[in-house]
Amino acid sequence: MQLGATAIALSTAGLAAAIALLPRLRARLHLAQAKHPSLSGHSRIAARIASLIPFYEYDEARFFRCDDAPAEIAALRRAAFVRLSQLYQARFAQTTALTAQAAESISDLQFTAAYRVPFQFRRLVCRHLNAGAFVRSSRGVTLTDLDGNCSYDLAGSYGVNVFGYDFYKSCIERALARVRELGPVLGPYHPAVADNVRRLREISGLDEVSFHMSGTEAVMQAVRLARYHTGRSHIVRFCGAYHGWWGDVQPGVGNPLPAHATYTLKDMSEATLRVLRTRSDIACVLVNPVQALHSNANAPADSALVDSSRRAHFDKHAYAGWLSQLRAVCSERGIVLIFDEVFVGFRLAAGGAQEYFGVRADMVTFGKTLGGGLPIGAVCGRKDLMKRFRDDRPAEICFARGTFNSHPYVMAAMNEFLRRLDEPDMRAIYRDLDQVWDRRAERLNQTLAEQGLPVQVANMSSIFTICYTRPARYNWMLQFYLRAQDLSLSWIGTGRLIFSLNYGEPDFDEVAARFVAAAAAMQRDGWWWAGSAMTNKSIRRQILREMLLARAQELGMLRRRHRIEELPAEQLERRLVVQLDVMERVGEDLRHPDQAGLHVLDEEQVHGPEQQAAHSEDQPYLPYMRDELGGARMRLEQAEQGGIEIKR
Repeated sequence: MQLGATAIALSTAGLAAAIALLPRLRARLHLAQAKHPSLSGHSRIAARIASLIPFYEYDEARFFRCDDAPAEIAALRRAAFVRLSQLYQARFAQTTALTAQAAESISDLQFTAAYRVPFQFRRLVCRHLNAGAFVRSSRGVTLTDLDGNCSYDLAGSYGVNVFGYDFYKSCIERALARVRELGPVLGPYHPAVADNVRRLREISGLDEVSFHMSGTEAVMQAVRLARYHTGRSHIVRFCGAYHGWWGDVQPGVGNPLPAHATYTLKDMSEATLRVLRTRSDIACVLVNPVQALHSNANAPADSALVDSSRRAHFDKHAYAGWLSQLRAVCSERGIVLIFDEVFVGFRLAAGGAQEYFGVRADMVTFGKTLGGGLPIGAVCGRKDLMKRFRDDRPAEICFARGTFNSHPYVMAAMNEFLRRLDEPDMRAIYRDLDQVWDRRAERLNQTLAEQGLPVQVANMSSIFTICYTRPARYNWMLQFYLRAQDLSLSWIGTGRLIFSLNYGEPDFDEVAARFVAAAAAMQRDGWWWAGSAMTNKSIRRQILREMLLARAQELGMLRRRHRIEELPAEQLERRLVVQLDVMERVGEDLRHPDQAGLHVLDEEQVHGPEQQAAHSEDQPYLPYMRDELGGARMRLEQAEQGGIEIKR
């Protein structure tokens, strides 16, 4: 009798414990469903997979026919590559010479040079198509390098150049004259600071302002204040969004430590709204409005352009609706909604993304162009969110200071920028801005289509992304043809073109003509040849096989170094089969691996719309991928030790 009672009591206790766990399990399930199924949505798995990808490169013969093109096509490409290399050497000699010299001591130049193209092609490209990093002057919409070459600027100084370089030169010159008597005095404020605060309050519709030295610092402070005032730990960022390079907003590859208090969720997803409605640990939601151009994907870079699966599309109405839903949920749950306008601020509208999309945020961060050409970061926020101390708890503060915050030269240049923004001629730039740039993009796309060129552009106002319409391995070569036409790109190549708003119709028409000429030359030179069986999927599978062979060679070298007996050929083949099986399952889900820093595969909507649920039957559930890889490793070890047959 007593045993029966004990059993009943234990069963009751177990049932009670299970019931108590249900809410936590449900919350965990909702969180899993709100994560994007790509590696960018699962930062730890992305970091693990990145650590397994070996470096390998194509020899000269394979370089020109890695897509198994016929010999005559490979010869055509080789001849074109030599001509292009000779052109670069002749036209950019001084610029590339100084770049090579400086790169020996500037790690940033080493990094950008290494990631202009997919790594398999890196060394040959760096040796023969070296892109110069130095310019001598700017004028209008053009830059002039050390060799005197005048090129149209499509890099936009990473978003700083909204109104044209002459505009910023003027801001800086006037600022220097205004603060010359004060000089670089830090601590006390120049009077320009007060006027800057007044103008930013009007622009943002928010109560208070703080100044910082970069956009990254501004976002750090906004997040810190949100955590301080809500008493909550976690932040939400959307898949692929960039908010600076500090740890909490850059989880996964590129960050040596995991971000423990960051949720990376799907953009434009009902599952994400459900998480926001049900969790109590979320302090803030970060929104970078440029994600409207490539939802749930990072800004595409040519280092990941191994096929033609890059996608971009902008729907202003749909994104504005999404932001409205976010606003409602954040208000309901007491979550701080932060618009990170460091990149798009003042490019889309004079009032920023809040004006452009018609949605108000609790805090807004600005940077880049706001400094009038000088380094700046700024946070605008509600009064209750900006306060850094508590009246009733004097020791509980939210500390944020900086030696160069509110530097008088920067504040004066900012003031010139904001004053000019109120002038009628500047306001006129924003009139019909979207229509102007949409028409330009449409004209360019029409010309490209009429000439049968496998290239199209997608745009969000003056921000363009180049997409490719035919499966190909050499799309990344287009950046070098564009540079040969004196079109200046940033180190990410055709992933993002940033036009300044002072581009007139004749300027854009000239750029479009040169763009079409570059694409036509690239097509004539055979780089867009494609076999009848070539697809983006077949390209990715080929690359996976190449990785496995490189991995096998690494293992062989390791064994020889440590005098470990080589595996028999048959056993090695079984090992490769198992690895291929696992990596193909992972590869099927690599929609946006460039976000994870893998630079191997580009994004593609393999399984339909990006809002598709993460638990769809045709998508592997990435949180289990670590276990799968671990199980594969165990089977491989068994195969090595005992020659056990492993079936795929």
